[in-house]
Amino acid sequence: QNKGGVKVEEWRKVLILMDLLLLLQWIHYESGFLICAVVGIMFVVFTPIIAACFCMCRCCDNCGGEMHQRQRKNADCYRGFFTASLFTTTVFIILGVLVAYAANHNISSQIKNTRRLINTNMRDLKTFANNTPAQVEYLTAQYTTAKNKVLSDLDNIGPLLGARIHSNLEKEVVPALDAALRMAGAKVESAIKAMRETKEALENVSSSLETLQDGMGKLQASLAGERASLSNTLSDPACTNGAVSHTCNTIRSTLAQLGINADFSKLPDVSRALANVNTILKVDLSNIVQKGYASFNDTPTLVKDQTKNIVSVKGMLDKIGNEIMAFAKMFPVEASLANFTIFLNQQHKTIESFYPQVDQMDFYRWIGCVAMLCAVVLVLAFNILGLLCGTCGYDKQATPTTRGCLSNTGGNLLMAGVGFSFIFAWVLMGLVTTMFVVGGNIEKLMCEPLSNRQLFKIIDTPFLVHPEKKNFLPAMLFQNPNIDLTLGAMYRECYENNGLYHALQLENIFNINSFLNRTVYNKDLGKVLEGVKVDLKNVALLEQVGRDNLMNFANSGLGEIDYPAYLAEVMCVFVCVRVWGVRVRLRAFIDPLVTLSVPAVVSLANQHAAPFTFMFLQTGLCNAFIIGLCLAFYQGSGVILSLNNV
Repeated sequence: QNKGGVKVEEWRKVLILMDLLLLLQWIHYESGFLICAVVGIMFVVFTPIIAACFCMCRCCDNCGGEMHQRQRKNADCYRGFFTASLFTTTVFIILGVLVAYAANHNISSQIKNTRRLINTNMRDLKTFANNTPAQVEYLTAQYTTAKNKVLSDLDNIGPLLGARIHSNLEKEVVPALDAALRMAGAKVESAIKAMRETKEALENVSSSLETLQDGMGKLQASLAGERASLSNTLSDPACTNGAVSHTCNTIRSTLAQLGINADFSKLPDVSRALANVNTILKVDLSNIVQKGYASFNDTPTLVKDQTKNIVSVKGMLDKIGNEIMAFAKMFPVEASLANFTIFLNQQHKTIESFYPQVDQMDFYRWIGCVAMLCAVVLVLAFNILGLLCGTCGYDKQATPTTRGCLSNTGGNLLMAGVGFSFIFAWVLMGLVTTMFVVGGNIEKLMCEPLSNRQLFKIIDTPFLVHPEKKNFLPAMLFQNPNIDLTLGAMYRECYENNGLYHALQLENIFNINSFLNRTVYNKDLGKVLEGVKVDLKNVALLEQVGRDNLMNFANSGLGEIDYPAYLAEVMCVFVCVRVWGVRVRLRAFIDPLVTLSVPAVVSLANQHAAPFTFMFLQTGLCNAFIIGLCLAFYQGSGVILSLNNV
């Protein structure tokens, strides 16, 4: 029969080679233990034989049995060497006895500590079993806490979400919203103020223009009369006198300067622009701006009104909570844990029932080890006493038959030590060899692989523990050997203090993630929450009425007023200056004439003093008109710039 295309003979050869390979590996691994075991066995076998031969040799008066001593030249050297060797060996054995006694005591301590560890582990398991229901209830209660928090946030979604939207819009969207707020606030207020000032300036310009047109007619008539009067006066024969003829001619040449070039009747009327401004000022822009601020600050209320349909989430959350509670009650946790607690108590009592036997066995073991150590200590005592007696009672001149009692006692003690060594040495060696081979293999094959976790790899080898089950642990726990759960993985999870759910891979029995996906991570709940949208299109910073009012002001006609024409026509200041210059020059010409007491000249000076005073009043009116016109011009320009920015 072929197996996978390989003949049976070849398959057997492969198996034989594998067995030989395993044997060679075992020999290589056990070589150290084998050598020590061979040495120990040889010691156990040959020590009684050598002891029997030595006894028979002594009985035949050999091997020191004959009371005769040969004197040699190097006898003192031999004696000193043997004494030092025996003393060194004795000290070495004493150290071994101390270590053995400490190890014996440590074994008893570890056995007692094992009892404490068992009690602690059992107590921890009971605590785990007793606290698990409370932990399950705590976990289910946590959902209630989270649900109440969500419901509280939903009830206060206006202040929470709306305030956050308000804060983000106010702080982050500065280029758009904050700039619009500032323009709708400070700039519109300044525009309102400018409108009022423009209105006042236009009223002043309108009234001043009417007054100026009336006054300029009177001034023109007065100047014409004065020119005619001066011309008639200068035509008097008295002005032909050689002394004053030059002065009169000079005055006659300046009469052409007494005139007005401005024609204010051609200036455009500002009554239409003034009427538009009055109409615009009837609208309360400040109130409109405050409404814009109120609309923006009312964002939380707007959010609350637009998220009323989210109330359905409350019912969904209650449904999820009921499903979680039903799931928690689905498994008989308390009953199972109660049975588990009973099982723990029974096992604990069973283990405690062995404590007296364990203590008794440990006591016997301790007594046996102490007895063996006492045998060794007895040999050591004979050796030490023998060395002391032999050294202190040694007499170089005495023969073995004539030596003293102390020296003879030392020799007997040394021989007693040798005898007890032959009696107990091979027994101790047998025990040491057996314990070394067994304990060494246990340490190498179990303790060390358990420490570096290599033992788990061996145990977790598929089909090793059970030839028909790939993984024995899930087969034993879940009756499913195909689950990828190994003893090493479980040990690692427990060592890292992970949960039992992950350590035992309980998701293969109950997948908590799929349960949460069906309950907590509800798609309907997600759709409702994703459908929450806040529309801020109704938040108006400046209503349409306010914007139309500002645009009407911009189109009120202030920009169409021909301000340069006004400025060109009101250059009456230069006319007034020319009149003032004529007056000064006339006064300069007339003063010398007065000193001449010429009647005609005196009449000229007195005749024209009053008309010139009226001219100066007209000059003041020109200056007032210029100030009002400039004010209207600059105010109108500032308002137009402000409106362009808005």
